[in-house]
Amino acid sequence: MTAPPDEVLAVRGLTKRFPGVLALDGVTFGLRAGETHALVGENGAGKSTLIKVLTGVYRPDEGELRYQGEPAAFPTPLAAQHAGISTIYQEVNLIPLMSVARNLFLGREPRTRLGLIDFSRMHREAELAMAEYGVHVDVRRPLRELGVGAQQMVALARAVSVDARVVVMDEPTSSLEPREVDTLFGVIRRLRDQGIAVLYVSHRLDELYAVCDTVTVLRDGRLVHTGPLADTGRLQLVSLMLGRETGEVRAEGVTKFAGTHDAGAEPVLRAANLTRRHQLHDVSLDIRPGEVVGLGGLLGSGRSETAKAIAGALPLGAGRVTVAGQPVRTGSTPAAIRAGISLLPEDRKAEGILPGLSVRENIALAALPRMSRCGLVSEARIDAVVDTFVKRLHIKAAGPHQKVGELSGGNQQKVLLARWLAMHPKVLLLDEPTRGIDVGAKAEVQRLIDELAEDGLGVLLISSDVEELIEGSDRVVVLRDGAVVGELTGDDVREDRLMRAIAEAAAEEVPPA
Repeated sequence: MTAPPDEVLAVRGLTKRFPGVLALDGVTFGLRAGETHALVGENGAGKSTLIKVLTGVYRPDEGELRYQGEPAAFPTPLAAQHAGISTIYQEVNLIPLMSVARNLFLGREPRTRLGLIDFSRMHREAELAMAEYGVHVDVRRPLRELGVGAQQMVALARAVSVDARVVVMDEPTSSLEPREVDTLFGVIRRLRDQGIAVLYVSHRLDELYAVCDTVTVLRDGRLVHTGPLADTGRLQLVSLMLGRETGEVRAEGVTKFAGTHDAGAEPVLRAANLTRRHQLHDVSLDIRPGEVVGLGGLLGSGRSETAKAIAGALPLGAGRVTVAGQPVRTGSTPAAIRAGISLLPEDRKAEGILPGLSVRENIALAALPRMSRCGLVSEARIDAVVDTFVKRLHIKAAGPHQKVGELSGGNQQKVLLARWLAMHPKVLLLDEPTRGIDVGAKAEVQRLIDELAEDGLGVLLISSDVEELIEGSDRVVVLRDGAVVGELTGDDVREDRLMRAIAEAAAEEVPPA
């Protein structure tokens, strides 16, 4: 089959197998110069595998890869990058201990006439490059000192600054503020005007319709649709992804929470006057059994820091935490876990999963002490717990012994959630629980949160998706610069009220700790 003349990157009849899994089954796909092409599908549909074949991480078992009209084979990701294919992954794949500037220019550092790294020039050019993306930081600082959103912008700047003909973006906005998302969209339009092809993977449908020209839908490793996005309605797109009729999707409401929850009288969790220098300023909140409390605010407002402080992962200068009326030692994760507090962290790759261990080992990890007697662990009890949560959360894997690192991002998130649910917590702190999850899996997680609340669990919900936060929360505590600046209850839990609370707080000066 001959590729269209303007097709810069394509696969024909692509098949990729893993032990027990047919990840891609005869997929044919093409990306044209100057096109922004959406790639969508449920978790496990084959999106990540296709991206990794295109970028040299995997070699196809069958089929042909063509680049700029010629047969191609990229033995390594570096070979693909040198050929002009640049990738921005959902999880930031940079070096945390290196400076922002070193990460930006890694492998292509400017040199002096003597062949040494020209640090002055590198720092100067790095500052200019980051300023284009609205990030004003000391580029000499280690990358790990930046928030996840700022790190993602560094990854974006690095990918775009390489002389690329194709830019692959895998969930690029998952950690970005609305202002940063607007900047990203401007970059995408600029790339399109320059004739650069963009492959855009996202579960946020609004983003797809804002910047993409064409859409390709994968389901269970097979191609089910390719066509102009403008001709594909949202309901039709979701139906194609899920393999269901549009009427069924409309009836189920796959993007909604079930509704409000009945909250008990006495709080199961009280956090009072949480303070940490330069991060948290006298933060107080409570959660009742069966209640979902949302934390609203922009990136850097202190949402993740509040959750970590409650979970004992962030030492405090002052403040106290109680669970069911009993004090919990702050700054101690084991004490928080014993008290019934579980945290699903924002960055599952760095703070959650252990990619080299199996699905079974990752799920059972935290609960091992509870499933042991005299230091001996019951294998049968582990198998029973793992089987329960694999079925309950619909985790797609070849089996419980498959390595977690081989799963899609959404299924990794489900494994991490299963680990903490296996602890039977009293309070569950969810930091971006649906980040990088497709619409079907997102609805499953949202329904699960509803079920947990109905069972009397207290839930703290953090989400950059304002609609999700509003729909899923009974109350919303609004943060700015590490301080509580408002609380929405009852009929005030609306998107316009949340945005107004954040905007009004922006004009006020928060006193230092």
